[in-house]
Amino acid sequence: MRTHTLTLNGLGLSRENHINGTVLITSIVDFMLHKTKSTKHVQGLVGLRNLGNTCFMNSILQCLSNTKELRDYCLQNSHRRDLSSKRCNTAIMEEFARLLQAMWTSSANEVVSPSDFKTQIQKYAPRFMGYNQQDAQEFLRFLLDGLHNEVNRVTVKPRPSSQDYDHMPDSEKGKHMWKRYLEREDSRIVELFVGQLKSSLTCTECGYCSTVFDPFWDLSLPIAKKSASEVSLIDCMRLFTKEDVLDGDEKPTCCRCKAHRRCTKKFTVQKFPKILVLHLKRFSEGRYRSGKLSTFVNFPLRDLDLREFSSESNPHATYNLYAVSNHSGTTMGGHYTAYCKNPSNGEWYTFNDSRVTAMSSSQVRSSDAYVLFYELSGPSSRM
Repeated sequence: MRTHTLTLNGLGLSRENHINGTVLITSIVDFMLHKTKSTKHVQGLVGLRNLGNTCFMNSILQCLSNTKELRDYCLQNSHRRDLSSKRCNTAIMEEFARLLQAMWTSSANEVVSPSDFKTQIQKYAPRFMGYNQQDAQEFLRFLLDGLHNEVNRVTVKPRPSSQDYDHMPDSEKGKHMWKRYLEREDSRIVELFVGQLKSSLTCTECGYCSTVFDPFWDLSLPIAKKSASEVSLIDCMRLFTKEDVLDGDEKPTCCRCKAHRRCTKKFTVQKFPKILVLHLKRFSEGRYRSGKLSTFVNFPLRDLDLREFSSESNPHATYNLYAVSNHSGTTMGGHYTAYCKNPSNGEWYTFNDSRVTAMSSSQVRSSDAYVLFYELSGPSSRM
């Protein structure tokens, strides 16, 4: 059954408006006809059936569907080359690819059921069994992990190395740690989504600084508190990378002093990923959510410059937004949608389960934004 639900928002038209002059009326009608006609030939405008509180899953699937390089990986069947050498279960990647292929080959505004995909993801992560509402960011992490495991090009992982890199400059140490990571975890999913964080621990007594490099799939950003009701995404990044003091029971052991010392800890980004996923921490942490922050976080659609958060000088760290997973409502009852920029025509659309709606780019920012998807602009990331 085909459901035709594409509409136009944001035109500012109402029956009460009295328009003088037939030229303006004709222009508006021509625009609407052109807009309607153009969307009929745009692929990827396919809704997903809600199987019962699965809007969290649908929202993330639409964001990933509009991740151009991941979409092409599936549409061109490149994933099959990485699956061919696998003896383990590959059902998640296969069903995910089939789902994206259906979403990009079906007619605009058809509705596709993700039931076969859900069957496989809940086998991999039983926490998603049933039809309870779940957290979209947690689902994204499990999904990317499952996809990576099935297309990991490494079939025999090397033994853990005891090699000491502390004598190296940090930039060289970071490269060696990244190389070691790829010796165990190497897939198209990693190439797109994984970056590297640098954690610096400095002793306030002797000044000794130790560094640790870890891969990351996304960054969970605390929402900055300001007197105004609005904060910027850069404010949240600055709070995430702010230098913290470890004192009292948190005192770590200084390698030089050989004793527990007061230290400072700071995060910087060593390697920026091609796809940067930023998670706004709107929900209270704990086993059960007790509250939600509805703070409006102002984030740029283009030219997000993150150079100030880099541990290296002159990095390429400018990003453009292409998808947002939104959560509306409260912790007790809410709903997920997605705003996505179609990679074929560059237009923005709302994906609300089975409904697909054209939207203006001016509507993308809202206090419901929960997970932001940014793509690195221009040259590929370093290393």
